[in-house]
Amino acid sequence: MPPRILVVDDEQAVTDLLAYNLRKAHYEVLTAADGRQALQLAHQCAPDLILLDLMLPEVDGLDVCRELRRDSAVPIIMITARGEEVDRVVGLELGADDYVCKPFSVRELMARIKAVLRRVQPEGDAPTQVFTGPGGLRLDLERREVTVASTALDLTRLEFDLLHMLLLNAGRVLTRERLLEEVWGYDYTGDTRAVDSAVKRLRARLRAAHPQADCIEAVRGVGYKLDRSDP
Repeated sequence: MPPRILVVDDEQAVTDLLAYNLRKAHYEVLTAADGRQALQLAHQCAPDLILLDLMLPEVDGLDVCRELRRDSAVPIIMITARGEEVDRVVGLELGADDYVCKPFSVRELMARIKAVLRRVQPEGDAPTQVFTGPGGLRLDLERREVTVASTALDLTRLEFDLLHMLLLNAGRVLTRERLLEEVWGYDYTGDTRAVDSAVKRLRARLRAAHPQADCIEAVRGVGYKLDRSDP
């Protein structure tokens, strides 16, 4: 499963920016707008990393960090507009793993997230590059190749990315809106019918290669999910 990241910030624009870029990088994202909600989600959902703003309503970021460190070693990267040295020192002394000041570079932040996760991942636990499914379905992310029963499929970029997204979230229902955001891009101006058309084409290609390879299910009124288990 992809790493789960909890984004805690009371600025909606910052939350949206971070959530979009994290999902594009194939992380699972949770969001909280205040410290109390952050603590609740952290205890209930067990995130793999927390991006924590310092200035928060209800409970501030330093207190959230202090509370979490009583019984959790979850990696924490503090993000704040307050760049004074004393705040950085206090945050790190309370157990934060890294500290980034606003305005920040998204590219730099993503690199820091990867570095922190790399430190806490078990040695040799690399991100999945090959995904499999029924009927001999196999997607190689690094080579950008899809085969069914050892026969290569000539998929478009969009079809490949759509299949990858479904395989990455096998068993989970993905809404049409989520698929538009992840596969087509945040600035896509079309409607959700584009998702239905693309899924229809992809399912036809999989089914033509092997009847069991079409493991994509429509969830009426919501979106699609992929069942990786053999029939």
